[in-house]
Amino acid sequence: MEKIEHTTVATNGINMHIASLGTGPVILFLHGFPELWYSWRHQLLSLSSHGYRCIAPDLRGFGDTDAPPSAASYTSFHIVGDLVGLLDHLGIDQVFLVGHDWGAMMAWNFCLFRPDRVKALVNLSVPYLRRNPAMKPEPGEAEKDFACVDTPILMKKLFSAFGPELVFIPKDVGFRGLKTPDTLLSWLSEEDVNYYASKFNQKGFTGGLNYYRAFDLNWELTAPWNGLQIKVPAKFIVGDLDIVYHMPGTKEYIHSSAFKKDVPDLQDVVVMEGVAHFINQEKPEEISTHIYDFIKKF
Repeated sequence: MEKIEHTTVATNGINMHIASLGTGPVILFLHGFPELWYSWRHQLLSLSSHGYRCIAPDLRGFGDTDAPPSAASYTSFHIVGDLVGLLDHLGIDQVFLVGHDWGAMMAWNFCLFRPDRVKALVNLSVPYLRRNPAMKPEPGEAEKDFACVDTPILMKKLFSAFGPELVFIPKDVGFRGLKTPDTLLSWLSEEDVNYYASKFNQKGFTGGLNYYRAFDLNWELTAPWNGLQIKVPAKFIVGDLDIVYHMPGTKEYIHSSAFKKDVPDLQDVVVMEGVAHFINQEKPEEISTHIYDFIKKF
């Protein structure tokens, strides 16, 4: 881990922290919520050893990257704009793109807006979401809820809560009502929990939650891309215990011709058994191998 370099880059009006390691063709890793660049620590070490330059930013609103206060500053255009600016700053023309959770959603949008900058895509957990103007999520008061729980305990609850069953959070007690796991998940150490907690203690959760609050704004702004296909070579990986896989309609879409219609160069769909949502941390060696086996073809 001490080999990983940390730098700050000015891009698209914000300062972005990036972790990087290795030389060669570039792999750009996009994390989800409640995560950081740190979620890709295993892949940075593994894939850099195969001759790749691995770059994992803290996305806008997370970790050591700036967090504008307004939810309207967290559309997919802002996030993709940050990343294009990052590549321009580093003099990188094209990348292999890897995303998970919100990072996967932003990676799909990256490929939609700027396919010229992407050699190939490996996305985890979240499949392509067709634009649907009927989807109108409601912003909440989650920060106040989160603030009622000690951050390390909150991280343990969040990382353990994304199994196959939908999570119901009691409105009267919020996250305090979620059970704290008796033991740490096998893939998560106290050191990992404390790293995440220290960064979220510094930054707060507002930036990460603003991705959800900008959800319906994204739908409004992406109207010009309605019905457009993702035109990059792609691979999709999901765990069979992932909460996303069990959301209504998701499993059917992933295994239907509709996914292939939306992503015509979708070359591989992998459902990993016995794995939940945080797949890149739960099964780091397998995920690194899946990424390498796919991108080495290009």
